[in-house]
Formats: sequence, structure tokens, C-alpha cells
Amino acid sequence: MLLGAIADDLTGATDLALSLTREGMRTIQVVGVPQADFDFGDAEAVVVALKSRTIDAGEAVAMSVASARVLLDAGAEQLFFKYCSTFDSTPAGNIGPAADALLDLLGANFTIACPAFPTNGRTVYRGHLFVGQALLSESPMKDHPLTPMTDANLVRVLQAQTTAKVGLVGYEAVDAGHDRIEQAFASARRDGIA
Repeated sequence: MLLGAIADDLTGATDLALSLTREGMRTIQVVGVPQADFDFGDAEAVVVALKSRTIDAGEAVAMSVASARVLLDAGAEQLFFKYCSTFDSTPAGNIGPAADALLDLLGANFTIACPAFPTNGRTVYRGHLFVGQALLSESPMKDHPLTPMTDANLVRVLQAQTTAKVGLVGYEAVDAGHDRIEQAFASARRDGIA
């Protein structure tokens, strides 16, 4: 298995599974934390659909870590945490706490958070999330009954959910290409940004 993905809801999991399949990967989607002995066959990608976006953060973390362990034990070479492309969660999480726990499980100290999904009109510019042409905080998501998104600044939103230091790799670095992005990552790590 090349890729094991943990999604915080069924819709996002399905979007990811469809995208991977369309690009030619043999993909399986499972709903809920898979059993330890689940046979994924010859899948190149496995997408686990959880319902963890608005539940208690501790429960969301437990489900995410349990799923990651099953995927790793099944041979996943890389893990991907798929959260909603509108980055919505409760004010205390669950994106930050789940990401922290997955980093701990992997013994890693750095990851990327980028909810862009241009096909669905989700883009990120200078750390701000847009839904179509509107900032997230000016989109209909600002009135969501469970996860109102009143701040489009992803650095601020994620920083409120984690004790790790959150930073930004700006547009200029991304636009300059691979080498400049790697330099920006190295600089962020030196500054203690996770």
C-alpha cells in the first residue's frame, strides 16, 4: 500500500477515494476504524472514512490513531490526514489534536496543513482560505450550525487547536518551486514550526 488516508468524514473520504481512483490508483474506502486483520488486498491506497469532525477531541484522536496503526501495520508507506476542505471543526479541534497525535505516532515533528481543493472552489492564498471568490469567513460556512467558520486565517485557526507552533510558507516560495519550498520548510523547522 502506497497511501493510507484518514478522513474526518464520509464526504471528504469519498472525494479523496474518487480522485485517487481517477488518477489510476487501486483504491479501497472503508467506513469506520478498520479491524486489525482487515484484508486490503492489492490496494495502492486505502481511505478510512471516520465521523470525527465534531465529536469529542479525545475520541477523534483515538479513532484517527487507531486507523493509522491499522494502515501502517498493513504496510502503508505514507499517511495522509484528510480533513474538510473548509477546515471546519470545533473551536478546540479536532484537526489540530488529531494532527498532533498522528505526528506523535509517526515520530515526526513537521507536517503541512493545506485544505485547498480547487476542483470544489477551495483555494488558499497567503494563509487565508477561500470558498469560491469569498473568504471562508464571508462564505455560507460562517453560519454552519455545528462548525461556524468565522476566521479565514488558517494559521490562527490551527494555532488555536494545537500547542505546536504554526507558521506559513507564503505564495512567493510556493510559486518559486520545489527548491524554494524545501528551503522554506527547512527555515520553518529551524524556527520551531511544526
